[in-house]
Amino acid sequence: MTKKNSHTLPPTPLSREKVLYAAMCLADEEGVESLSMRKLAQKLGIKAMSLYNHVTNKDDILCGIVDIVVSEIEVPSLETDWKTAMRRRAISAHEVLLRHPWATMALMSQMNTGSAMLRYVDATLGCLCKAGFSFEMADRAWNAIDSHIYGFTLQELNFPLATTEYAEVAKNFVSFIPADQYPYLNQLTHHVIAGRYDGIHDFEFGLELILNGLDQFREKV
Repeated sequence: MTKKNSHTLPPTPLSREKVLYAAMCLADEEGVESLSMRKLAQKLGIKAMSLYNHVTNKDDILCGIVDIVVSEIEVPSLETDWKTAMRRRAISAHEVLLRHPWATMALMSQMNTGSAMLRYVDATLGCLCKAGFSFEMADRAWNAIDSHIYGFTLQELNFPLATTEYAEVAKNFVSFIPADQYPYLNQLTHHVIAGRYDGIHDFEFGLELILNGLDQFREKV
């Protein structure tokens, strides 16, 4: 008779956190559209009905995993210069959303009231209000910055070319951009072909434009 190993650890009990983490990993690997109770149960090695002890339905899972993603974003500090804090917040959000390619659309299309989201938004408003923005302008500023984050992230995730391909593709397509019809686009294309400009979109360039433009709307404190 084989003696049972007394050092074998019991399996980790299922919890809401474990379910949500597995769901986030599944969304990262296969896309959020592939997420289902059946697939999630398979990933966890349990029966689908067991999930309902921890989550209500797929919408509950989506809200939960979005909140996990938001928890990975750097929360702006009220003790830091507002531009520095908002710049770090934006760069962090962009990097996190690139790690979770499904999350940008989920953030844009859902009402999110998880604890991480509420903390993130409250700290953002606090940072801006403390810097001299009215509540109305803080809300507008936050939305302007987030529009840049979401739009740029979606473009980067879905752009049909790798950055290393720009010059070669420019060579192949320049014949479709005759100089007599599209003089400025033709010149820009030749800049890319010649290596005088890499053509790579710059997240921080747009971010700086927004932050510098917003400065005029705050009361100096």
